[in-house]
Amino acid sequence: MAINYISSIGTWLLRLIVAAIMLQTLYFKFTASPESVYIFTSIGMEPWGRIGIGLMELIAAVLILFPRTTVLGAILATGLMCGAIYFHLSKLGIVVLNDGGQLFVYAIVVLVASVWLVWIHRIQIYTLLKVKTLKRI
Repeated sequence: MAINYISSIGTWLLRLIVAAIMLQTLYFKFTASPESVYIFTSIGMEPWGRIGIGLMELIAAVLILFPRTTVLGAILATGLMCGAIYFHLSKLGIVVLNDGGQLFVYAIVVLVASVWLVWIHRIQIYTLLKVKTLKRI
């Protein structure tokens, strides 16, 4: 009983961390802050990429907060953060405009938490795909 309670709190904590980070960064994307414009100009995706990625992050954050759709949001967030990390490592660098690597760290945190949420809620994937799960030996 106590283990389920602790795991439930842990799952909600992961959900809130992912959603909070993604929702917080939306302000900068949707207001065309100079940092966001610089980032998306550097990767050749300004302005539509900035707005589109922002919308996808909004959708992922909302999906993560609802238990029935957590796994969908976590899968979407995982893909988005893989893209963010790719661009940090290939074009932007870890430190962008003297941010001390903060955006890169946020992307890593969201990626790890999202992958963890996918793992925790992996049974939902089978349910969504209507696939019978394998019995454990």
